[in-house]
Amino acid sequence: MLRRYLLEICWAMIFILAMLAWMLFERMVGLHSVHVGVHPLYTNFFAIIAILIYVLALRHKRDRFYSGQMTWRQGFNCGLVMTLIIAVLTPLTQWIVHTLVSPHFFVNAATHAVETGVMDAAEAGAYFNLTSYIIQAFFGALIMGVVTSAVVAYFVRTLNK
Repeated sequence: MLRRYLLEICWAMIFILAMLAWMLFERMVGLHSVHVGVHPLYTNFFAIIAILIYVLALRHKRDRFYSGQMTWRQGFNCGLVMTLIIAVLTPLTQWIVHTLVSPHFFVNAATHAVETGVMDAAEAGAYFNLTSYIIQAFFGALIMGVVTSAVVAYFVRTLNK
């Protein structure tokens, strides 16, 4: 059973490593400190990398597992398995990001939100913490993963003529 999903497991791990590398990049360019105010905008550029990984994974599945012929449903199932693995590992990846990669992100983001009047201190504290981000990332991974899987599967599928 595990062998059947080995490709999806490998691509999910690639996705997680890419996300961790992106978070390290964000920290290095100051998006977690001096430029935390523009972090919500620039962090969305990771979507390009995420979609690319899903495209590569589904093409890999189509070409190696299904001998070049894959239906939308087969592609969607591949993406869905990847999505579930990524979502299940979200607590660990968020812990790594906010404990090892960027331990001061929450303080910096909350301070910025309060200083700019976006939130008061209580709201910022409730929003910018590990538990909140784990929940947001888990549901975000599920929703965006399902949507990405559906769209990418549509474009990667093969049409029988």
